[in-house]
Amino acid sequence: MQIPQWPISGERERKLIEEVLQAPQWGGFHPFVETFEQQFAAHHHCRYGITACNGTLTLELALACAGIGAGDEVIVPSISFISTATAVSRAGGVPVFVDIEPYSFNMDPDRVEEAITPKTKAIIPVHFGGPLADMDRILAIASAHGLTVIEDAAHAHGSEWNGKRAGSFGLASSFSFQNGKVMTAGEGGIVLTNDEELAVKLRSVANQGRQTGKGHFHHFLLGTNFRLTALQAAVLIAQLERLPEQIATRSRNADLLLRELRDVEGIHWQRVDPRVTKHSWYLLLGRIDEKAYGQSRDEFHRNLTGAGIPCTPFYPHTLYQNPLYRQIPCRVMPCPQAEAYLKDAFWIPHTVLLGGEDLMHHVAGTIRRVMVSR
Repeated sequence: MQIPQWPISGERERKLIEEVLQAPQWGGFHPFVETFEQQFAAHHHCRYGITACNGTLTLELALACAGIGAGDEVIVPSISFISTATAVSRAGGVPVFVDIEPYSFNMDPDRVEEAITPKTKAIIPVHFGGPLADMDRILAIASAHGLTVIEDAAHAHGSEWNGKRAGSFGLASSFSFQNGKVMTAGEGGIVLTNDEELAVKLRSVANQGRQTGKGHFHHFLLGTNFRLTALQAAVLIAQLERLPEQIATRSRNADLLLRELRDVEGIHWQRVDPRVTKHSWYLLLGRIDEKAYGQSRDEFHRNLTGAGIPCTPFYPHTLYQNPLYRQIPCRVMPCPQAEAYLKDAFWIPHTVLLGGEDLMHHVAGTIRRVMVSR
């Protein structure tokens, strides 16, 4: 069985790119950039979208424009890609690493509340793998303590919590369009917000301090050039058009796969809160119960990849265990769950879930054989 290749493109991308190539403007001032910003923001129930050349920069931009600065503490999950933490550090803040829940792969709100000090200014929930973190609890905690919430929604394009889209809960949110994401232009990112004043600042800083309608050589804020190109925007317009159908396909296939494996002992699949009403399925996540399975996660990983199913044995360490955070300021809360994940968690990429039913039966059968062949 052949796993669908990624990225996926077609005639729509080619047509839109051709329009850009025939235009005199290929950069960030082409109308396609504004069109994509408006469409993506509206799709995620937000009023404003400001693109940038990658999702790391959009997270940095959101933090800087939200006023995070020297010495400010920002609570982040201990499991995520490094950008979640380094964006805080590059803004001058101090990341505070908290534990994640046992099976949701998302930050534990109880641990968030325990980590708050007078220096705490913000919380960054990461919607790991696609399903949202517990936004009801996180927003309630933030409101009670006067904290800013900035969503790291790099995995959650199109995901929902009680019918409300990822990226629309906090003051701002950041999405990535890196090559492996469920929408991609190879690279790219966007900040979303419903706050008009913040949107004006975000756009100015990302565009070298300019202000809309004030002239190309007039600069009002200390900014830089984060602009997305028109070629990337053209691809992303087409990718956004495909997103709802691809989410439906992945959701249907994930349901089929997990139903076929529901009686297989030894795997705890990611626990998805029933308030998650739509799931991007960026990753199919699980944890191996070595006592029930009889073998380790690493043995499971070797057997599964040996059978041709792509699988990653999770991160090699937590964010705070990176050499970087032995050198620069951070604060680490106890994270026993996160450290346990390092030994038993794995993920299967979203491309597997874009195949047909025959592929799902094959993948389910392969996992079953790997689990019972101990």
